[in-house]
Order: sequence, then C-alpha cells, then structure tokens
Amino acid sequence: MNLIIFGPPGAGKGTQAGLIELNYGLKQLSTGDMLRTEIASESELGLKVKDLIAAGHLVSDDIMVDMIAHRIEQEDCKKGFILDGFPRTVAQAKALDHMLASKGKKIDHVIVLVVDETALMKRIQSRIAQSGENARADDTEDVLKNRLQVYNEQTAPILPYYDLKNLLYKIDGMQPIEVVSSEIDSLLEQR
Repeated sequence: MNLIIFGPPGAGKGTQAGLIELNYGLKQLSTGDMLRTEIASESELGLKVKDLIAAGHLVSDDIMVDMIAHRIEQEDCKKGFILDGFPRTVAQAKALDHMLASKGKKIDHVIVLVVDETALMKRIQSRIAQSGENARADDTEDVLKNRLQVYNEQTAPILPYYDLKNLLYKIDGMQPIEVVSSEIDSLLEQR
C-alpha cells in the first residue's frame, strides 16, 4: 500500500505518518531526508544533488522522481511507503504516477489533514509562550504564516488532481490525534 499525506505545517502529518508506519509497516519517506541520505552516500545521484544545492539550484523533478524510484526498491519499503513532502506540483504527481506504473505500483490513497489556520496560529503562540527562550528558531508566527502561504499557493492546488482520480480522502486534522488516527485506520482497512 502506497500513500501520500498532505496538510499545512502543524497539521500533524509527521505524527500520523509515524503511526501509520508503526501500525502498517509502511515506510515514511521524507524527500528532505532522502536528499540528505543520498548526498551523504556520495552516490552518483547524491553528488549530482550536492552540486545542484551548492550552486543554489532546486533539485529537478526528474532527479526527485529518480531518487524516489531508487528508495522505494529498498527492503524497508517492501510493504509500501508514505510520501511526505512530495509531490508538490501536478507535474511532479504525473511524473510520480508514470514512474510507479513502470514498476507495477501505484498510489492507493492520498490523505489530507484539513486544519483551521487560525487555530494553528494559536497553537504556535501557545508553544512559543511555553518554550520561552528554548523556542525553536522556526517556531514563530511569521515563519508559520509564510509556510501556510507557500502550502496554499504551491501544494494545495495539487489536491484536485488526486480528487479526480478518486484517491483523495480528507480528515479533520483538528480532532484529537487518536480520532484522526482511527479515521485513517478505517480508510486503510477498507483495502
């Protein structure tokens, strides 16, 4: 079973992906982590990515899809995977679908954690107040506002692509973690 999980920053994607990984044996794949691992391995692809990043360029869709193609062949992805952070555009989604089809695989479900952005801001404000001087550098209202804007402008527009394929499943991410997890379980157990 292969999944994609979407949602704005702070929606709980990492938490839910971790629970799915634990409960179903699927491997959570973060493209950022994959890039760092590929670079550290000094593979041909890793060296190419390192040079691109060092020159200030974005990693192309082709390279990202090649990296995912390589990663999903590894033993820990045998039962399936959860993509987090990819795809971000319809072009990437189509390239991913094409690559998976060439391997006899497909995306089974696309889970979207829907959240109230005002409530997310309140969460961040509360976290900042509780952390005080120990607050994370990226745990600020301005950073969250920017990340939400980027998500809404760049990533959210991909959702209709998956909706037309009848793969999109929206879950209220404002519910308690256990309730969100239970709804995801209901979806995955329908297979």
